[in-house]
Amino acid sequence: MKITVRETPKGMEVYVPKKDLEEIVVESEKPGIWGGWAKLSNGWTFEMPDLDAPKLPITVDARRLSVE
Repeated sequence: MKITVRETPKGMEVYVPKKDLEEIVVESEKPGIWGGWAKLSNGWTFEMPDLDAPKLPITVDARRLSVE
């Protein structure tokens, strides 16, 4: 699923265009969210690609792991 990641004053934010959804990253497996899972404030968890501190905002392919 294509998602866009950007930095905001509140923290990392993920935008999912197909769902018109903007949510803050509340928990992640690794610092900086890249290369592990990232949990959003709505409960969704994504497997994030392994990138080395990319310039933000960036659009990436991420796999949704769960929906709470």
